[in-house]
Amino acid sequence: MTTIILTIHLFLALALVIAVLLQRSEGGALGIGGGGGGGGFMTGRAQANLLTRATAVLAAAFMATSLTLAILASQDRTPRSVLDQAVTPVPSAPVAPARPAVPLGR
Repeated sequence: MTTIILTIHLFLALALVIAVLLQRSEGGALGIGGGGGGGGFMTGRAQANLLTRATAVLAAAFMATSLTLAILASQDRTPRSVLDQAVTPVPSAPVAPARPAVPLGR
């Protein structure tokens, strides 16, 4: 179930990016977008309205799948606190003093 919704989520993300990039740049800040010589399938207002609606629908579907994935991810978890976890000290072995290899005084 999660895999299917995740796949749909990825396709929605890709479609949303494409829909945003296809929209005409209002301010022309980057100097790209929009202005190709006319005479296409859809021009002017109809294209702007269609892309705006498509972007809104894709954004709503993207948010819905995001929320669904978050809910599905949190279902398997049990609430727990860091404070509830006991800290177990690591037992240390006693350290024997090192013996010199050569006896002293010879």
